[in-house]
Amino acid sequence: MAPSTASPGNPKMPDLMFSSAAILGTGSFGTALAHLIGQKLHEVVLVGRDAAVVEAINQTHHNPRYLAGASLPPSVVATTELQDAVRHPLIVFGVPTSATRQVAHSLAQHGLPETTVLLSCAKGIERGTGDRMSVILREECPANPIAVLSGPNHAEEISQDLATCAVIGCRDEQLATLLQQLFTAPHFRSYTSDDLAGIELGGAIKNVYAIAAGITLGLGLGDNAIAALVTRALAEMTRLGTHLGGRIETFAGLSGVGDLIATCFSEHSRNHRVGKALGEGQSLDDAVNSLGMVAEGVPNTLSIYEAARTAGVRTPIIDAVHAILYKDMPAAKALSELLNRDPRPETD
Repeated sequence: MAPSTASPGNPKMPDLMFSSAAILGTGSFGTALAHLIGQKLHEVVLVGRDAAVVEAINQTHHNPRYLAGASLPPSVVATTELQDAVRHPLIVFGVPTSATRQVAHSLAQHGLPETTVLLSCAKGIERGTGDRMSVILREECPANPIAVLSGPNHAEEISQDLATCAVIGCRDEQLATLLQQLFTAPHFRSYTSDDLAGIELGGAIKNVYAIAAGITLGLGLGDNAIAALVTRALAEMTRLGTHLGGRIETFAGLSGVGDLIATCFSEHSRNHRVGKALGEGQSLDDAVNSLGMVAEGVPNTLSIYEAARTAGVRTPIIDAVHAILYKDMPAAKALSELLNRDPRPETD
């Protein structure tokens, strides 16, 4: 994309059409997004660390480690060189939340143009600071336009062209429309919102509840228990998320209840699978290692638990998952204590 002839109101705003993009991360979600937008753009560069995966993508147009059955369009190429990303007008962050700050800092060091749009797809908050991913990007790349993408978006189904909806969070209406056009296909529908905080918090907090739902399934507690858990999780997510800056209506949308439903009930969910393994008696290490990929809910339980304690918000489900993961509390005991708390009104 050529340099902008931008509007007077936003001199750094790029043109309303992308011709290429870079996606940071050759994991399942980065691969799925390359499959999606590679059908519309002249070039999509996947940036990864594994040279063997990069070579295989370039040779076969398949990712041999993640989503091996998904074909990548001819427009998709891969590289291990981060500096190759800075020549593209859009950079999509598909790296784990724990790597976002370091990668963003490195991009800035590689001469990132101020017009480059940064789109975060990671679902989590930073441990210690409690920062959302868009906040980290703003701190590391203060001049760049920033947006987020979230929702009930399992990579496996995106790569199969199954019907999917997402929400794009951006405070600039023109940029939001640009991104909405890019992330629209016959099988992929995107909506827009200016509530970045709510979108990111919903996507992060639901990871913890997916672990809880998996534990409940692994313990064999039944559909009633899982339905009750997910319902109370939505109330808890909304309580914490609004306290941390999100709007209440956002948690009733795609990045809130939508993502919560998908991740709590689907076998595609890594966090759900970790929880199920824990409920069946596996250790945390064994449950995580069996995935062979990152389950964001495990490290994010720590960061979200810390954020809730700092905020002084009541979060009994998050507390229970934290106790199971990090205080060696047996899963059955933690859920029993959750059920046997003092009675209270449903709306409290």
